[in-house]
Amino acid sequence: MTIRKYAGLLLAPLAVTVWLSGASADDTKSVKDFPLAARIAEKVKEGKPLDIYVSYHDVSNEFAPQIKAGVERGGTTDKVQVHFIGPVGADADKQISELESLMSKMDGLAISSVSTDALSPVIDRIMAAGIPVVAFNTDNPASKRLVFAGQDLVQSGREAGKLMVKSLDGKGKVIITTIDAAAQWSIDREKGAREGLGAASGIEIVQTVNTGTDPQQIYSAIENAMLAHPDVAGILSLECCSTPAAGTWVDRNNKMGKVKVVGFDLLDQTVELVKKGAVEATIDQAPEKQGFAAVDLLVKYLHGEAISTVDTGVGIYDKSNIDQVAKK
Repeated sequence: MTIRKYAGLLLAPLAVTVWLSGASADDTKSVKDFPLAARIAEKVKEGKPLDIYVSYHDVSNEFAPQIKAGVERGGTTDKVQVHFIGPVGADADKQISELESLMSKMDGLAISSVSTDALSPVIDRIMAAGIPVVAFNTDNPASKRLVFAGQDLVQSGREAGKLMVKSLDGKGKVIITTIDAAAQWSIDREKGAREGLGAASGIEIVQTVNTGTDPQQIYSAIENAMLAHPDVAGILSLECCSTPAAGTWVDRNNKMGKVKVVGFDLLDQTVELVKKGAVEATIDQAPEKQGFAAVDLLVKYLHGEAISTVDTGVGIYDKSNIDQVAKK
């Protein structure tokens, strides 16, 4: 689904919470502080088309097309050549290998890392070669990347936890679901979710269910967890793909109103499940805006402008405001 509600900030009613983080002085980066590779500096000076590479951690997932749409908009707006790359499936070795093979062609790189630990060294090597790197979607603060464009993952997880507490009136058993519990984005978001859930003494987190990425596998993992824990009152999904699976389980088992689902993103199926009441609320993270910002930050930087981190915010959607998305 292409989401068209972004024009700087999220255009949403009061039910949507949005914030942008203020960049500190230390977060602002300027090209004068970084020696560009001679070939890149020459291209900029001569006004030749720049080649911006955007490496996403899994180009096969359902979130990727929305990221790609923003990348392509950035290429058109900034008049640069964009290349959307990345592994099929979250494979750190494949992402590293692809990046290393393309280094000589890059004038700038935006990256969403499969693994922060695994990708940090290659990011630093690319920066050392005079190629500017920004992180997007999934940050890599351990690396020497310049800035980050995306959602504060810990904070968004915290907001999801608070939504679940509110949905359950502060008491009940909850399972957390994620397609990849070992991924840094999942670790960060789960950290926040547990903090949000922990604010209520009556909430018990039963387990984190690592569902895998296959749609049937995701549904089966949730179904098995619910069979093992029939008294669970809430399912908190950490990402796009286990959210509709959890809502579908609630719908199929006539558990609406009995088992509350809070999740992430605005996939078509999730939007319909929110409208139906099988998903209590979902949190948007502006994927198209993330893709656009990844390109735009690099182009601005290469042309001598100072850049700083872009927080794409938290958009909360429930039955009260989901129609504005469904109509687009």
